[in-house]
Amino acid sequence: MKEITGKSFDEERAFYGCDGIRLTSCAIDGPLDGESAFKEGKRIWVKDSLLNLRYPFWHDKGVKIEGCDMTENCRAALWYSTDITVQNTKMHGIKALRECRCADVSDCDILSPEFGWFSRDVSIRGGKAESEYFLLKAKNIRLEGVDFTGKYSFQYVTEGYLNGCRLTTKDAFWHSKNVTVENCMVNGEYLGWYSQNLTFINCDISGTQPLCYCKGLRLINCRMTNADLCFEKSDVQAEITTPLISIKNAYSGRITAPAAGEIIKDNPRAKAEIILG
Repeated sequence: MKEITGKSFDEERAFYGCDGIRLTSCAIDGPLDGESAFKEGKRIWVKDSLLNLRYPFWHDKGVKIEGCDMTENCRAALWYSTDITVQNTKMHGIKALRECRCADVSDCDILSPEFGWFSRDVSIRGGKAESEYFLLKAKNIRLEGVDFTGKYSFQYVTEGYLNGCRLTTKDAFWHSKNVTVENCMVNGEYLGWYSQNLTFINCDISGTQPLCYCKGLRLINCRMTNADLCFEKSDVQAEITTPLISIKNAYSGRITAPAAGEIIKDNPRAKAEIILG
């Protein structure tokens, strides 16, 4: 593996097609303002470096990014790449990850609208993330201990597991399929509409009009606050341990809760069993 330390590179496709390279304390930056530094490369390791130019990692295989600063100018940083590891790094460019496979992101600071679109086999552990349309249409995702903020998250996600996360969001998990959320705090409006096989286990959920138009919805030992007009037109099995403001026209299934301020059944298809007390 070729090693380079303490240098700057700003030309177009500076390392195009490289195979086996390690940069330490370097900068992808400069007046030439070149794009696509590592395009079409293999076995790339960038450590403790500044990435301040566009599209550095496209069509790469075997990328490791460690302790780096990927600035807001580092747009669309990782596209169409596979076997990616990103550790302890600022990912601050828009569309930082797209159509990638096998990406392991840990202890990173993600500030990136449209992060993770159409990617698959993505693991994110620790750190924080702020994004809109986070992980849109991603497949086989896993998040653990992530502090997330942003609207329209996890829409159209297929096959996912989240554990120990804090989610401050809105319109989350819309149209998602086969997603399990465990030991999480979920604060947001219009949660999980049109989802299929969405499961919450031991979660704290808050926000208006949650979990409507769902199929195969399950809640196990969950707490819900500020939750009104819940479960409209949903097929639901729910075990709620806190009082609800209102339940509206749940189509089928079984809902248990200590109390509900109002149960609305003005739709003839609203036949879910509701047990209070």
